[in-house]
Amino acid sequence: MSTAEPPSPFPQPPAGGRPRARIVDPSGGANQTRVRAYNERLVLSLIRRHGSLTKAEIARRTGLSAQTVTVIMRALEEDRLLVRGEPRRGRVGQPSVPMSLNAEAVWSIGLKIGRRSADLVLMDFLGTVRHRITRTYLYPTPQAVLDFADSGLSELAAGLAADQRDRIAGVGIAVPFELWNWAEQVGASAGEMEAWRGFDLAEAVAARVPWPVFLQNDATAACGAELVFGGGAEFADFLYLFIGFFIGGGLVIDHAVFPGRTGTAGAIGPIPVLRPGRPPEQILDHASLAVLENALAEAGRDPSPLWRRGDDWSGLEPTLGWWIGYTAHWLAVAIVGGCSFVDFQAVIVDGGFPAGVRQRLVAATRRAMADLDLQGIQVPQIREGRVGSDARAIGAAAQPLFARYLLDRDVLFKAVG
Repeated sequence: MSTAEPPSPFPQPPAGGRPRARIVDPSGGANQTRVRAYNERLVLSLIRRHGSLTKAEIARRTGLSAQTVTVIMRALEEDRLLVRGEPRRGRVGQPSVPMSLNAEAVWSIGLKIGRRSADLVLMDFLGTVRHRITRTYLYPTPQAVLDFADSGLSELAAGLAADQRDRIAGVGIAVPFELWNWAEQVGASAGEMEAWRGFDLAEAVAARVPWPVFLQNDATAACGAELVFGGGAEFADFLYLFIGFFIGGGLVIDHAVFPGRTGTAGAIGPIPVLRPGRPPEQILDHASLAVLENALAEAGRDPSPLWRRGDDWSGLEPTLGWWIGYTAHWLAVAIVGGCSFVDFQAVIVDGGFPAGVRQRLVAATRRAMADLDLQGIQVPQIREGRVGSDARAIGAAAQPLFARYLLDRDVLFKAVG
């Protein structure tokens, strides 16, 4: 397989000169530029969290002086990162003007690699997906993924004006780790999937684009998307479960995603399932869309709708109804196991399926909890995820935004001031 660097179809950044967006990396020593960068990120992050804020509200929440806030806001507005809202008139004094993020100020691209399909999304500064491209396959190979990335990235870039392409923050990639270990489960030969071992996907994509490239485990990326753009901000701690071809998950502790030493904390899937007279199994062998795919095939049904976008799975009954009940039992087992280690406020369940299926699955999981021995367990709230099947791609696209413009901890999810 050749991974030679192809000619880039994208405009290269101009050499020299001041970038249009002044946000820089605020890490390192506290010189004036870094302090300014941190404060700019602080302001943007607070506005992102609250939707819109006035200068007075920002000064109160940050402890910055009114003059400093005015300077920062003026600079961010000049860089088109902020836009003015309608003035709010009080009893006395000048009306205050709320400021909000400019949705089209920054663009980001997310690439999700799944075991049956891949997605590319173009996301704006507010986290709204503006364009999506999906490709299905029997199983992923490095070359097939790169071919999809080449064509899809070109299509996304072609749909943007030149000044919009200049404002792409980067490409985030969400991918299951150790893809080579799942050849049998996806129906591939070991040799084909072995090509993933030692293959640097981020480096290969970076050779094709002029933007920074980031890579994260797919379930961890989905967990981050739920925290930032879904309902996760309501809870200080929660366990996140995402059901794709296999089940995966993530941990949020103290309002922040906890990736763990290798980036796979909260994976859930490897939890052992031990039953008398049977070889050891894992929960991913039971609570996954792979189980539904196999059940449909055994019933003589076409399982391909599972991997195509659509909101109607009613044609998959009655197998779908069986799968929901079966999966709910194993989700309940995973929840009890997780809560044995961390006293989670909530468990959030999402996956690559329509919202109606998610609603039924969450309801069935709540019922299944009652069938287990819950002594010593504080049962958490079990909630539906709000981001949906795009969670992995949206989480991937969020990585460049936070790396360049926002703060992803303390400021975003904790009250300030």
